[in-house]
Amino acid sequence: MKKRILQICLILLLQIAFWGLTPQSARALSEEQLLYNEAWRIVDQAYLDDSFNHQNWRAVRQQALEQQLPNRQATYDAISQMLASLEDPFTRLLQPMQYQSLKMSTSGELTGVGLQIIQNAETGNLEVLAAIEGSPAAQAGLQGADQILAIDDVATSTLTLDEAADMMRGSAGTLVRLEVQRDDGDHPTQVIQLSLRRDRIAINPVFAELRPQAKGVAIGYIRLRQFNANATHEMASAIDRLEAQGAKGYILDLRNNPGGLLQAGIEIAQLWLDPAPIVYTLDRQGIRNSFDAQVGALTHAPLVVLINRGSASASEILAGALQDNGRALLVGEQTYGKGLIQSLFNLSDGAGLAITIAEYETPKHHNINKIGIKPDHPVDLKPIRSDQLAGLADSQYLQALKLLTEPGVIASATSP
Repeated sequence: MKKRILQICLILLLQIAFWGLTPQSARALSEEQLLYNEAWRIVDQAYLDDSFNHQNWRAVRQQALEQQLPNRQATYDAISQMLASLEDPFTRLLQPMQYQSLKMSTSGELTGVGLQIIQNAETGNLEVLAAIEGSPAAQAGLQGADQILAIDDVATSTLTLDEAADMMRGSAGTLVRLEVQRDDGDHPTQVIQLSLRRDRIAINPVFAELRPQAKGVAIGYIRLRQFNANATHEMASAIDRLEAQGAKGYILDLRNNPGGLLQAGIEIAQLWLDPAPIVYTLDRQGIRNSFDAQVGALTHAPLVVLINRGSASASEILAGALQDNGRALLVGEQTYGKGLIQSLFNLSDGAGLAITIAEYETPKHHNINKIGIKPDHPVDLKPIRSDQLAGLADSQYLQALKLLTEPGVIASATSP
């Protein structure tokens, strides 16, 4: 009798254990479901907001795994839908080619037309942030605030930011057609049809030269286009070279610089700062970490930084550190306002995830997300050609020169 009771109990326990499993978890996951689950787990462990946009994150996973994922594209679509539920435009899936292109870009080289693009937060339109100097896009005259309506006859309203960027990349020598809308304020809206030939673009992120002024002050002008793997070395070399040439003041141009590697932003700030805080980061556990300049600046000459709405991410970290520490005056327009930090994670099939893992604050604990950094000297700039930047038609650059050649203002730029 005891043996019979024991057998019944074992059967009941097995039934209860089985009932506790969902139909999906009771059988092995397919290869596609395993990839989805891999992405879900990375987000589960790393994403900044542990409420996952106030939703049941496990239920999101379970609901997806109960659906059929017949092929890789269906899996990518499911992962993208999962990430979209977070309502965070910076957390996204990068399919293998997109992921490789991003890594190439931050490593200092890419193949395409050389456009930096954003999605306008107000209109949702695909918008040019900047054209990389010397690229096919720059040679064709594309400029900031141009709206890209179509790529190879595909309406950009149907594309994500990454899909649009991917369509403009490709093998050197191949053609891509763009339909561009431009409104410069002085003329009626124009729609322009362009055909660009893709090319290999070596991204040298730093342009620097000494510019003697009429008042006898030699100014070092440095334009930083992107925070890639070459940026810190190139910036240090530029400062050393300009110092040797006798620069008495500097203009650091961060306009239309969309950011890049966080580490590069921190390292470049160290080149300009004596020991001081650069940035604070705050993770999902609420732990605040600080990154500080520890060695000493390569130069103590007066510094003015040019910024605009295209200055984002690492550009804002650098500008905020220089402004809050009293190292530089900021001239131009309010910056983009991206106060979130992303990290890249590999997926097992060669794709990747860009995931928001932290937010940051400037040295004076300003959170600039969706706000931006205000310049010390606001100066609007009418649309000008890329070859007119840092010239007589550039009102922001002229204001920076004025500040650097007026001793009273120079003193305020370097006061703690």
